[in-house]
Amino acid sequence: MNRLSSLQALLEEESLDALLLTSRVARYYATGIFTSAGMVLITRQGGVFYTDFRYIEAARARLSGYAVEMTDHTHPYREAVGKALARARVKTLGFEQDTMTLTEYHALSRALSVDFVPAHEALHRRRRVKDAEELARMEEAQRIAERGFLKALPLIRAGMTERALRAELIAQLYKAGADHLSFDPIVVAGPSAAQPHGEAGDRPIARGDFLTMDFGVVHRGYCSDTTRTVAVGAATDEMRRVYDIVLRAQRRGIEAARAGVTGRAIDAAARDLIAEEGYGAYFGHGFGHCLGIEVHEPGGASPSEESPLPAGVVLSAEPGIYLPGRFGVRIEDVIAITETGAHNLTALPKDLLVVG
Repeated sequence: MNRLSSLQALLEEESLDALLLTSRVARYYATGIFTSAGMVLITRQGGVFYTDFRYIEAARARLSGYAVEMTDHTHPYREAVGKALARARVKTLGFEQDTMTLTEYHALSRALSVDFVPAHEALHRRRRVKDAEELARMEEAQRIAERGFLKALPLIRAGMTERALRAELIAQLYKAGADHLSFDPIVVAGPSAAQPHGEAGDRPIARGDFLTMDFGVVHRGYCSDTTRTVAVGAATDEMRRVYDIVLRAQRRGIEAARAGVTGRAIDAAARDLIAEEGYGAYFGHGFGHCLGIEVHEPGGASPSEESPLPAGVVLSAEPGIYLPGRFGVRIEDVIAITETGAHNLTALPKDLLVVG
């Protein structure tokens, strides 16, 4: 995955002479290689990947289109980048102001004789529109996570702790082919399920509990994110009614999603239904967030998102109802925004499951 030409086009659009990528995520986006250290310099003449001894051989073997240069204590990053900027006669240098520390910024600004121009937003606008390869990786990440979840379902039984189930779920996600986890899975039952981001504890899961599992994996650099709520042993009429409201709200939000629609409008489609059913006070988060290389990326569908979403954005669809001290329900899919609607990357069924 090589985006040199795309990032060079960004230079033209933003009237920049060069772009310096210092975050792990941006370096991966540009080159397709994850490293714990390094920098990528994009100029109108080409691109250079700077890294140290630990990654130099892998970079030389895997990168095409970029020059690869090794840094060390006698040839540090600032010196190497400074020489390249001088050769290219760079005057304006875009940088990631939202991820660079103040210490790093001061060190670079003292060492490099250029004007630093904030470029994080421009880079994000580029990143949030996924191409066909990125969408394929994200869809496969969903399949891997789903296989792991389906293997974990038969292991659920009343009496096991949330913490024990979380361990089983993690094991099954890796067995299904996960490279990494997108985040620490959330496994909460009964009253704890009323906490949207509750932590698994030592409380035994009981018959009659709602059990919420929020999980995701990384596949070839891209994240999945899924939540399912199941009933353990049995579900009351009220539990079934709340579950049905959340499911209908999710479907209505997905139906509203298409290119050109604001995140606020997508959120409102689901939020209004939940409010009409009398549970508006119990849905306190947004309908969804953007994701890609990171499981939470800027933008999404919430009351504060007033910009139209372009085609290619990948968005979680996860309304919920949380009744304090009693139970909670969240159902989450991942959708790709298209010109005509939304393509659901998630294949798991959503009818209420009773397990254990």
